[in-house]
This record gives sequence, C-alpha cells and structure tokens, in this order.
Amino acid sequence: MALLDFFKKNKEEEGNDIVPILPEEIYRAGALELKDIIAPSALKVTPKELHLGDKIARTFFVISYPRFLSSSWFSPVINLDKVFDISIAIHPTDTAAALRKFQKKVAEVQSQISTREEKGMVRDPMLDTAYQDLEQLRDQLQQAQEKIFDVGLYITIYGDSTDELDKAESEIKSMLEAKLIYLKPALFQQEQGFLSVLPSATDLLNVHSKLNSSPLSSIFPFVSFDLTSDKGILYGINRHNSSLVLFDRFSLENYNSVVFAKAGAGKSYATKLEILRTLMFDTEVIVIDPEREYEYMAEATGGRYFNISLSSEHHINPFDLPIPREDENPADILRSNIITLVGLFRIMLGGLTPEEDAIIDRAITETYALKDITAQSDFSHIEPPLLSDFEMVLTGMEGSESLVQRVNKYTRGTWSGFINRPTNVDINKKFVVFSVRDMEDDLKPVAMYIITHFIWNTIRKELKKRLLVVDEAWWMMKSEDTASFLFGIAKRGRKYYLGLATITQDVGDFLNSPYGVPMISNSSIQLLMKQSPTAVDLVQQTFKLSDEEKYLLLESDVGEGIFFAGLKHVAIKVIASYTEDQIITSDPSQILAIRKNKKLLQGGSDSEI
Repeated sequence: MALLDFFKKNKEEEGNDIVPILPEEIYRAGALELKDIIAPSALKVTPKELHLGDKIARTFFVISYPRFLSSSWFSPVINLDKVFDISIAIHPTDTAAALRKFQKKVAEVQSQISTREEKGMVRDPMLDTAYQDLEQLRDQLQQAQEKIFDVGLYITIYGDSTDELDKAESEIKSMLEAKLIYLKPALFQQEQGFLSVLPSATDLLNVHSKLNSSPLSSIFPFVSFDLTSDKGILYGINRHNSSLVLFDRFSLENYNSVVFAKAGAGKSYATKLEILRTLMFDTEVIVIDPEREYEYMAEATGGRYFNISLSSEHHINPFDLPIPREDENPADILRSNIITLVGLFRIMLGGLTPEEDAIIDRAITETYALKDITAQSDFSHIEPPLLSDFEMVLTGMEGSESLVQRVNKYTRGTWSGFINRPTNVDINKKFVVFSVRDMEDDLKPVAMYIITHFIWNTIRKELKKRLLVVDEAWWMMKSEDTASFLFGIAKRGRKYYLGLATITQDVGDFLNSPYGVPMISNSSIQLLMKQSPTAVDLVQQTFKLSDEEKYLLLESDVGEGIFFAGLKHVAIKVIASYTEDQIITSDPSQILAIRKNKKLLQGGSDSEI
C-alpha cells in the first residue's frame, strides 16, 4: 500500500485530522518484494497475444491426436532452438466411469456395423477399426493394464515482434501437423493460457483430450538429444539439458576424431582430459606434442616423454623396418617402407622431379640390399642402414649430384645428428609423448613425419587398443606427403585397433589440404569449439551447421562447443575435477603456481623457481 493510501485511510477514519504514521508502516509500504522484481513493466492482453513488457507471448493448445503416437514424437518441438514454455496437464479419470462410457460407445459402434450389414452395405473399415480399438482398450482397462487421463498440452511461445511469433508458430505447427497433431491458438483466452503454462500447476484452459497410458507416455518431455551411453568416458556436460556426454570412441565404425578450435579455446585441455580418462580403460596413448604441453602430464601419470630436436639424445632411424605379423608379407612391408621413405625425402629435400624420384627409389632399395635386407630377410635379426649409408649409395649413382648436396646437410651439415643415428626410443609405456617444440620450424614437418612413421611401425607389431593424438595437425597437413601419410593411418588404423585424434587451430590449412575433408569424413567423432570469425564460415560449410550453431561457436566460452558422434551432435561444456585440472592445465599462471608449490615442498625458495 502506498503512502498516499495511508493518508487517505487515516483521513477517512479520523476526519480532517491527519494521524502520524508509524515508522513500521512506512517501511512496509516501501518494501520491495520478489513479485515487484520479476513482474513486467507493463501488461497488455489482446485476443491473440499477451504483451509482457518488451516481450510478446502467444499460447496454443493441442486439439487433436492421430490414432497412434510414436515414441519421441514431441522431441522435434522440445529441441527447437526457440524460446517457449510447455505445460502438460494430466488429470486422472475414474476407470469404472470410463468403462461404463466405453460399454455404451462399443454398443453404438456395433449397432452401426450391424445396421450396415442388414442393409447389405459395403463394410466400413473405419468402423471395424474403431470397434477393434475400443474392444482392445476396454479389455486393457478391465485388466488394469491401462488407465484413462484427461490431458491438456499447452505451448506458449515468446518473441520480440509479431512477425517473429508468426514464424515460430508456423514452424511448430508444420512439425506437429506432419504427425497429424493439430494446434489452435487460445483466442480470447490468452491470459488463462499464459497462467496455465506457468509452473503453478493451475489448468485454467481446460482443453483436454482423452488419452490412455501408452500414448500419454510418448509425450514425455525430457527427450532432448543426448549422447549418454552405458560405457565410455565423460567428454563433458550437455549444455542443452545438463545430461552427461558419455561415449566410447572404440564402439563406432572407426575410432578417429578431429578437434577444431581457435587458440585459447580449450582444445588441448579437452584432449588431455580425454587422454587422462582413456588411460583408466586399459588404452595406450601416444601423443605428438608440438608445444611441450604434455610433459607434466606424462610425468604425473608415469608415462614417458621424448624431446626430439637437433641436440636431443633421443633419435629415430627412418630406415627401421617393422617385424611382419603372421598375416603380413615381408615383401609388402619392405615395399611400403620404401614408398614411405620416398615421401620423407620429398619433404626433406624440398620436392623431387620425376627423375630424382626414380633415383631416390632405386637408392633406397640398394641401401637396404647393402645390409643384405631383401623381401626374404628376417626383419627381426637385421641391422637397418643409416642415412649416411643411403648417402654413400646415392653418391655412386649417375645424376644424383644435386640430391647428394641436399642430403649432405642431414648427415654432415647443420642438421646432422637428427636422423643419422640408430633408434634409441622405446615406447613400452601406457602413455608416451613425443615433443617437437625445440625442433626448428623448417624441420617440424620432417620430425612429425618420422615420429608418426615410427609409431605406425610400432603399432603394427602387436595388436592393442591405442589412441594416437596429433596436436597442431596443420603442421602435417601443410605438405601433401605428410597429409597423405596421416590420412593413410586414419583409414587403416581400425585394423590395428588404433584411434587417431587430430587437433588443429588453423582450420584453413587443414581444410584446404586435399586430405582435410576426407580426414573429417573418416572421423566418427568431431569436436568444434570456439571459432574465429575468419574461419567460422568455412567450418559451417564443411560441417553443414545451421546459423544458430555457427553463432554458438562464435559466442562459446573456453571449453564449450559442439560435439559430434555419428549422426548426433550436442552443445557441450568440458568440465574437469580439481585433481584433473591440476594435471592437464595449460594456463601459464596455474603451471607456475604448481611448479612453485612443488619447489617449496622440496625445500627450495621462491628465488630458485
């Protein structure tokens, strides 16, 4: 009650004398209540709409259902990307009274059928079907298998303008009418309709349809898209309905995935979280790390970390040959390795002419022959050649002068010591990381190619469940040979129980490669996180995203995006526990704090950090 009302009341009670108002009454008159905060600034009721401040609301009710309602028929409306409220009013009815009405209705239908038969008229299929349905439902009611309910289904849509409401109304009506379900606006009852939809359990519209238990269950409203399965790891939270996104990549037709995101969007964080949880399910994980982001994680999980650089003590000999499995032919293994090495030299030497390609191919074959390695050799008891052996063979070949000069810098020049030594890397741990951060940028594609080839040869030795993660995969997609090799692993990995996870922030380089789109097509899981405005149109075109999904990627926060698995996709938010966050964080301030705490626990001082 306002202060003016208090004055008027006092005047009426005391005549013309104004009685002083107590402080408590003044306080109560000016106190702000919750309803004052949530109430709109203005309210206008029209026959077709309700104006709530700046918003317009329109309420509808369902008037007709088909003979059969399929399960999840309501899901297209529930998952519609619009602002709306739905209320389902369910009123149980007395079964005995329903049975009496059924008895009368069955008699009416039976009488109509008999009358038509007596007149010699053609049988009416609609009457026969109605009679069978009534008889079946009556039996189920008598056996307490079904119950009858009065059901009201009301929908209130919201918009900023009448045109927006008309568009939403047309979209919802077309969805439901395609299923023979018809809506009508609550004309001249918009106020009652709006109040019926509010979460106050009041049904003021009272527009009901008779439904038994089975079709009523199909209206279950919590049917938004989810990716919750009975096994797998937790990828994140479904932002639409807060359900868990649980999935097992090894349950799909292939085990590959791609992650696209701009720098700082949380792609490496999400991948490290997946790795950490995957390790708990007896899966070996191998990572190619271009930025040294996985070193602390490898240390914390008891894994193995290799730093590959020109001055590193870890070396990989590209001439190594894998031991053939029982179902593999040694001749095919040798031929495949020669083809792979030709691709490697094409990258190392800055491209090859057709003549140089042929010379390199012949030189590799002769280099293996120099060590008595042929298709008939036992690869488990051989000593593979080195790059210097290849250079020696190449020197004695006609027309190889230019090739020898270019190979020389890898054997005796600036880049010597990188690959001209026997392999001393052993990946016999559940978690292994290869870092190429300290490798020169010009050599990173070469290093990643050699590492990937070495990993592939190791994987082929023994069948195990493994996950290979290639972070910043755009480095490999820049060269056609490295991209082709990576695509070959994506296609053949399933045979060796291998999942390939490629992560990139440079969407342009990845998708402009001739192997970019095929890589996506051969990946059953895709994770799109926050995108830059310059790349989002290309992502939208590639993944066939709607405009709403495009804007979702532009406006997503760190750790948010769209998760695709098979034919389904949901908006996801990646969430880690505190312990997981301490292990996988890429935030420099957090990493510095962790190192500081670790140093202090070891007895060091702040100045030593």
